[in-house]
Amino acid sequence: MTNKKIYDFIIVGGGIVGVSTALTLIKQNPSKKILLLEKEKSFAHHQTGHNSGVIHAGVYYEPGSLKAEFCREGLKETIAFCNTHGIPYEQCGKLLVATNDIELQRMDKLFDRCKANNIEAEILNQEKLHEIEPNVFGIGAILVKSTGIVDYTLITQKMSEQFESLGGEFLLNSKVTNLDENKEGIQVITSNETLSSKYLICCAGLMADRVAKLLNIKINFQIIPFRGEYFRLKEKHNSLVKHLIYPIPDPDLPFLGVHLTKMIDGTITVGPNAVLGFKREGYGMFNFSLRDTIQFLSFKGFYQVVKKNLKSGLYEIKNSIFKRGYLKEVQKYSPQIKLNDLVPYPAGIRAQAVLEDGTLVHDFLFAESERSIHVCNAPSPAATSAIPIGKYITEKASKAYKSLT
Repeated sequence: MTNKKIYDFIIVGGGIVGVSTALTLIKQNPSKKILLLEKEKSFAHHQTGHNSGVIHAGVYYEPGSLKAEFCREGLKETIAFCNTHGIPYEQCGKLLVATNDIELQRMDKLFDRCKANNIEAEILNQEKLHEIEPNVFGIGAILVKSTGIVDYTLITQKMSEQFESLGGEFLLNSKVTNLDENKEGIQVITSNETLSSKYLICCAGLMADRVAKLLNIKINFQIIPFRGEYFRLKEKHNSLVKHLIYPIPDPDLPFLGVHLTKMIDGTITVGPNAVLGFKREGYGMFNFSLRDTIQFLSFKGFYQVVKKNLKSGLYEIKNSIFKRGYLKEVQKYSPQIKLNDLVPYPAGIRAQAVLEDGTLVHDFLFAESERSIHVCNAPSPAATSAIPIGKYITEKASKAYKSLT
């Protein structure tokens, strides 16, 4: 079936970034015909619905980067959105805990990063840390009071309802199989029909590189999936901590380490680790996609990543296979947790853009053609930053659209 309707904008991807963009776009362009496409049966099906629910303050990010700017603004915007629409959240705060002298030195540098990013933070000594978190061991910590927790699936659902109420359209179960850009517009071929749009916005997450290549956009990266495996603590530990408890990260490693995360439903999760995923959308215990595996094995940047991170990668794999190794990571700052306290919990997948030389892309990354813009790299803190990202994309897309008409 061919759809005769020509849209002004089509957005591909119904995660929180895509839905936020759709909502911002229709607010600023109320007279335009806007369509949101999602290949699954519901919104927030992938990264949005499989994250830890943290509203990040932006502690770790390079000053002046898009991540630092969007995360700082996103925290305020996310909380404002929750207040407006009655979505539960809690600003419980985060503690970054140092458990040895090396981490204590790293902590001082991280505190400097907080100041550079205009984040209100406080250094705690061992006594003060024990006073506010008696079940946490550490010799020092950084307290970031503004960090919070929320259910991003609820936020995404509310955004989609607002988008529809303003006249936006959406189609679920609509997988994009091909794209064709010409001087008149873009043909969007889905599993169900062919659609036409004057401009295209792609927020495809784990499939970002593949969608960009459908338009022959020259990109020098590939999405490599990393599984973040979690456990949940038994209910008897739900009051173990009052804050989010994070380790002081090793600056030479790309991920943040295993942490204790209070969830908005009252439970506490432990994780994540970071292991190579052999399936881009593989959330179960055993996951394998021949296409996904062949694709990253054929990418020269993959081997550079392995070479640069071999030791830490093998360590993560060991802890993934052997639960006791995973437990050891969290016992550094919470020694009372025992092996049988760790209950299985669904994994998440991080869509990490990797350059051909093996460099991990740390900042948000975008690519454009004459009639399209693509979000190419948007891992954490993309959920926190979704509203500012939506505004950024809307500004660029609206400007490009006007130049075409």
